[in-house]
Order: sequence, then structure tokens, then C-alpha cells
Amino acid sequence: MTSPQHPGAPALTVVVPMFDEQDVLPLFVQRLRAVLDGVGLDYEVLVVDDGSTDATPVLLARERHTWPQLRVVRLRANAGHQAAISAGLERARGELVVTIDADLQDPPELIADMVRLAREEALDVVYAVRDDRSADTRFKRVTAGGYYDTMRRLGADHGPANAGDFRLMTRATVDAVTALPEHHRVLRLVVPSLGFPSGVLTYRRDERAAGRSKYPLSSMVRLALDSITGASIAPLRLATWLGFIGAAVALGLLVYALVGYAVGLTVPGWTSTFMVVTAVGGVQLLCLGILGEYVGRTYTMQLGRPTYYVAHDSLTGEDPPD
Repeated sequence: MTSPQHPGAPALTVVVPMFDEQDVLPLFVQRLRAVLDGVGLDYEVLVVDDGSTDATPVLLARERHTWPQLRVVRLRANAGHQAAISAGLERARGELVVTIDADLQDPPELIADMVRLAREEALDVVYAVRDDRSADTRFKRVTAGGYYDTMRRLGADHGPANAGDFRLMTRATVDAVTALPEHHRVLRLVVPSLGFPSGVLTYRRDERAAGRSKYPLSSMVRLALDSITGASIAPLRLATWLGFIGAAVALGLLVYALVGYAVGLTVPGWTSTFMVVTAVGGVQLLCLGILGEYVGRTYTMQLGRPTYYVAHDSLTGEDPPD
């Protein structure tokens, strides 16, 4: 493990992305502070306010008056869960960095065990793996299982199954992640792909303590698309194989048409023509969609636009803009 890069930096940074978490925030702060005060390390809690529109910024400002280790980075607009975590990682100063959500489905009490395991076994990454997801809905369990199974079949190294974004990383790991140039990074794929020494701790995933989920179906679909296109070229190969299959089918139909013409059976059927045109058109649109996803990612990277914009960092002591 390397030493902190910043003078006077804490030994531990806990990065917490938040978006409209006014209902759960007081309970989360109470549980997290009790854990961190007992870890025996200098620490900071870096909350990334992802453009909240409720009372979350006000509550965070109040908590800072009584919790000096609390640091708030506010983004100018909602950038998404993965972008908010990336913003926190790029500003984290600790030798050890933990990322955790604020909904209390992931228990803060596990952080002490993660720190202990990392130090005892000299690990760069400690994954918190959900071995009991009974608190999740059936839809969530099925889609999560399908996601991990798909990534495994595509050959992407996603680390332990059911490992989300609750993890511990050393400074070397954080620096390696933030040095990557890619946009829309999916951290649950990026971190395992580094191949750094890692360990696993299991836990039971609880129900959300308060409020409602900020991860709708659209965000889940976007995460899946970013994961697939960012970690594998298998969809491009699928498009190529579909093209070969389409060409083979077209060749077969051509032979069939020539044979029919030779024996005098040249009256075309409307149904068969409609089915062929529809099938070929569907394959073409699918291939164009796959290619479009990759072209879009390339275009976005070439533009070089940041995935988030910071409005205020309480560490600087500046007042947030009006």
C-alpha cells in the first residue's frame, strides 16, 4: 500500500454518492459515523451530491457543523450513479477508499472488516458480495442474475458474482482507475479488470431504510449497455455472424428461385416474400443498432466532454454559487 498523495490526508476516505436522499440521510449518517469513529483511523466522508433537488444539500450542510470529517462535493447537475462515484474517487485523499450507497442496503458496519482484511492480507481490493438478496424484488434479482450471467458469457471480468459498488480500494487501485481515459466507465467491471490482489466479504442485503430507489429501469438498461459495449466486442462479432447468416439465407433463396424458374414454378408467394423482407430488415436494423452503440461511445470519447461538472467542494472552504 502506498502513502497518501496529499499532505495531511486521512488514512481512509468513504465515498458516498447521493441523489435525493433526505429521508434516509439522518439514519445513514448516524450509523456510518458510529462505525468510522470506532475504526481507529483518520478518515473523511466524501459525499457526492449528484444534483439533488430535495432537502439533501441542506441536511448535509447541517451535518457538517457537527461532523468535521464530512466533506461535500456538489455536482451542478445529475450525472448518474457511476459518474458520481468517479467524481468521488478523483477527489478522495485517503490511502484506503471505500465506496458505498446511502440507502443502507449495504451495511456500513462491514467497513471495519474490509479495512482489517485489506491490511492483514495486503489486498488492493476487497469486494462486498451479496450472498442473500431476499430483500430485493424478484424482478431485481432476475435482472441482476441475467446481467452477471451475460457479462460472464461475453468474457468480461466482472469479479465476484453479486458484487456491486460496495468495495474497498487502495490508493494504487484508485489511481489506476482514475487514470483510465474512458468515459461512462462501469466500475464493477473496471476494477476487476485491473487484476490487483483482492478478497471477498459476504453480507446480507437489507431493504432500503427509507425513501425510494433512485435507480429506475432506464438506468439499469443504460448500465447494461455501457457494461456490454465498454467491456466486450462480442456484439460486433454477433453482427458479423448475423451478416454471414443473412448472406447464406439470401444465397439459398437465390438458388431456390433459379431452380423454380428452371422447372416453371415462378409464381412468388406474398407470405414468403413478406417474411424474408421482414427478417432481413430486422437483422440489418439490429446490426446497425449494435454498430451505433460503439460509434456513439467512440464519438463521445473524441469530444472529450466531462461526464460531470463540480459546483462546489466544501474542502476548499468556498461558498457554493447562488
